[in-house]
Amino acid sequence: MDAKINLKSRLPSRHVTEGPSRAPHRSYYYAMGLTTGQIHQPFVGVASCWNEAAPCNIALMRQAQAAKKGVAAAGGTPREFCTITVTDGIAMGHAGMYSSLPSREAIADSVELTMRGHSYDALVGIAGCDKSLPGMMMAMVRLNVPSVFIYGGSILPGTFKGKQVTVQDVFEAVGKHSVGQMSDEDLETLERVACPTAGACGAQFTANTMATVSEAIGLALPYSAGAPAPYEIRDAFCMTAGEQVMELIKQNIRPRDIVTRKALENAAAVVAASGGSTNAALHLPAIAHECGIEFSLFDVAEIMKRTPYIADLKPGGKYVAKDMFEVGGIPLLMKTLLDHGYMHGDCMTVTGRTIAENMKSVKWNPDQDVVYPADKPITVTGGVVGLKGNLAPDGAIVKVAGLPVQKFTGPARCFDGEEECFQAVKDKKYKEGEVLVIRYEGPRGGPGMREMLSTTAALYGQGMGNKVALITDGRFSGATRGFCVGHVGPEAAVGGPIGLLRDGDIIELDAENGTLNVKLSDAELVARKKDWKPRENHAGSGALWKYAQQVGSALHGAVTHPGAKGEKAVYADI
Repeated sequence: MDAKINLKSRLPSRHVTEGPSRAPHRSYYYAMGLTTGQIHQPFVGVASCWNEAAPCNIALMRQAQAAKKGVAAAGGTPREFCTITVTDGIAMGHAGMYSSLPSREAIADSVELTMRGHSYDALVGIAGCDKSLPGMMMAMVRLNVPSVFIYGGSILPGTFKGKQVTVQDVFEAVGKHSVGQMSDEDLETLERVACPTAGACGAQFTANTMATVSEAIGLALPYSAGAPAPYEIRDAFCMTAGEQVMELIKQNIRPRDIVTRKALENAAAVVAASGGSTNAALHLPAIAHECGIEFSLFDVAEIMKRTPYIADLKPGGKYVAKDMFEVGGIPLLMKTLLDHGYMHGDCMTVTGRTIAENMKSVKWNPDQDVVYPADKPITVTGGVVGLKGNLAPDGAIVKVAGLPVQKFTGPARCFDGEEECFQAVKDKKYKEGEVLVIRYEGPRGGPGMREMLSTTAALYGQGMGNKVALITDGRFSGATRGFCVGHVGPEAAVGGPIGLLRDGDIIELDAENGTLNVKLSDAELVARKKDWKPRENHAGSGALWKYAQQVGSALHGAVTHPGAKGEKAVYADI
């Protein structure tokens, strides 16, 4: 008991459990069945994004129980709580997607407020769907209490007519159906079999991309992010995470000791190497912002440019997350990157050891073709690249993994919102060779920076995925494929060049050289800017209105507060 009380003397929970003045506070804990010993142990928040919104989150409650057992076994007192998730697959293609990116901030904020309000000492964070992963990691580095991140795991692939399928195939099937290339019966059968288990979307979409990041950045235990949700080994990872967070308390290893500039570079490298989601270029700057580190879209793009693409994962490749886990997991990917100089080995991780130390026992698996050696890559340039030019002075990003052509020039076809464009695609009222422009979908203009998967999947389903290009100040799903450029900044809502385009303007996209330009003179752009007028979005009140007032540019992660640079004190030190 003395050792526990001595440990308590430097932890936040001392403010609610220690001394005569805290008798009322302790009475609440006795009401919940805690013993005197448990009250005087470190309090560990076990936060999950469990809900019944989608399969991504449905298994998280069970995993939280395993994490709590680990905390208790190691001498801590677990305190479970939940936060929200907006699941992109359900929100996609309608007004629900406005809520997706703002939910990242709500997740980080609600975890922060719960931890602060109850003076918890450490955090095990369990997340399953796209925005919940960065949201949970943002909360960890913001609070800077000892933390371990746990991914809920990916879904297993379905089978349709003898072929492995994912939800991406269902989105693209909508496009095939719209042009008579798929029957009603086949579409119905596909939708029933594509998602057979609990877990997040199985390919290297945003959830699995950020899960890969969690190991590379050092906040997750090795191998833990690759195991699919239905696998029983997930419980072992969760229990170990609970035990390990207690060790981090004792050693006083905190998230900002782990998430350094080098760790962020490691994270960007694994995104590129795995052909991951362009959304990582939004989330890594946001995580960096919470640490007070300058790490913009351009920094992410620079790392991606010099990192080889080596994991043959969907949507650009053949395999899903389950396949990579079974041949060696994320450590196999990291090992070959480290061995060939594409990662920093001296970064601290939640194991209490460095990346290099964690990788020492990892052996290369030559009997697989999911992950290529880093010196024999699929392509020498990463699967995601940044663009810049007179149409995107603040940058843009495109996924090139699996993209057969990396240059495209064509006339603009402008749409002020996704619905307009989707209807044109659905009705086939567009032409081969055009560059479809979807604007006023940025962080402020949406508000909420929607993803455009319904539109891009419909194009692909119609067989036009490589015959047109699409650019937007909004985002793309990790499941998007084709020449699709997102995060174009400055966004249209603040007068960015994308808002000045007119039908027929010639747009030049060059992913090889990293440029995005419109064939207009500077003088013409200045003249058009004079005639441009701001337009109101649909959000006049509520959470989306508040988000629009606060959100910054995609260049710096679409964040809503000053970050670590503005903090007066770190929560962990109260």
